[in-house]
Amino acid sequence: MHTLMVLYGQPTDPEKFREYYQHTHLPIAQKLPGVRATRRSVNLAGVEGESPFIAIFEADFDSAEAMSVALSSPEGAEVVADVPNFATGGVQIMHFAAALS
Repeated sequence: MHTLMVLYGQPTDPEKFREYYQHTHLPIAQKLPGVRATRRSVNLAGVEGESPFIAIFEADFDSAEAMSVALSSPEGAEVVADVPNFATGGVQIMHFAAALS
């Protein structure tokens, strides 16, 4: 299993972010080919103080190669192209082999 993680920084307009993310961006992201499962959360809280992030998105793939194929697809290009439309706080994108326990 391989996981793609996207952390969204605090936007200039949190309500506008939430609305766009929920109703426009997530439906686009759900079209990524080869996704086995997704998780997301909005309104992240920090353990000590405020969180530098408003939202997190994770998508699981069978392998790093499957993730790469998904991101290189037309659907992947559409997801990436949409990010500047709402993520005014920037994004941090990571991926890793998911360890199951």
